[in-house]
Amino acid sequence: MTRPTPFRRVLVGLLLIILVSAGCSVAREADRARPSPTAPERPVPTAIAPPQAQGLNGVGGAPPPNACTVVAAPVSSQLGVKATARPDSWNDGGLPAMDLCILMLRDRPVTIGVSALPRQSDSLDRLASAADTPEALPELSAEARVGPTGLVLGASDRAVRITMPSGLDRGTALTLGRVVQAAVPAVVKPARQSDGACQPSGATAEQFLGSRAQLRRDYRVDGALTCIWGTFDGTVSIVESFRPDSIPEARRTPPPKLAPIGNPGYYLPEEGELVFRQGKRVVRIAALTEPARTVNLDELLDIVEPIMPLFIR
Repeated sequence: MTRPTPFRRVLVGLLLIILVSAGCSVAREADRARPSPTAPERPVPTAIAPPQAQGLNGVGGAPPPNACTVVAAPVSSQLGVKATARPDSWNDGGLPAMDLCILMLRDRPVTIGVSALPRQSDSLDRLASAADTPEALPELSAEARVGPTGLVLGASDRAVRITMPSGLDRGTALTLGRVVQAAVPAVVKPARQSDGACQPSGATAEQFLGSRAQLRRDYRVDGALTCIWGTFDGTVSIVESFRPDSIPEARRTPPPKLAPIGNPGYYLPEEGELVFRQGKRVVRIAALTEPARTVNLDELLDIVEPIMPLFIR
């Protein structure tokens, strides 16, 4: 047998070194954690409540009594200022859905909201985050929080939000909070208040919610219809404006996606909302869930389609 020459021995050695190095490199790469695929970004509704028809101020909507009509006299007496209540209330269709009313302190509006369903463990946190109420108010209760323009507290089994855009000092917050806490048990509305005009959309709304609606809030403002279906973790609302309204979202930059409905119509996936003009009316369809999930355009179209003839006038 021919013995390998020195040159051959060197060549074989080099090849062995190359193969071993390559094998080690492969092994090192195999040991490294595989990068997880990047999940595609999906817009989800972040609003605690959908936008409402412009101009809701308590002079139209669900008839009294409400928290404002009940607390007007004691607030006036305790604060020493004239307090008057707007007679009607409405619901914001948020999470938690709030029954709202307006109390006027002289010429300064105060909006009082009482949750339409019993509060859940996170209700006050959600309200406090949206209402910018960062400081504790232990004189009122262990869970009460107050900020420059708002107060959040529990009353009976409900969550309460009080907002005063002109500014809310601590003393006024304490008085309002105590009076409202005492009044809430007398102003809690039945969970189901329905209008037959909303019924055709009920099945698709409940299909989105995944269960029978625990909350119904239907009412009219100057003939314009509001329909709300809700559970503890989801809300669907259809709100028809009661006067010729603009669509503020149309002025966004970049503009929102056009929707195949209305003249014009827009789909806002980040807010779970479809808004369109039909004749002189603006109609909003919104769907919110907790935890938040994407609401696609077809779902919103399916919800409003059964009652579209009401808006084609």
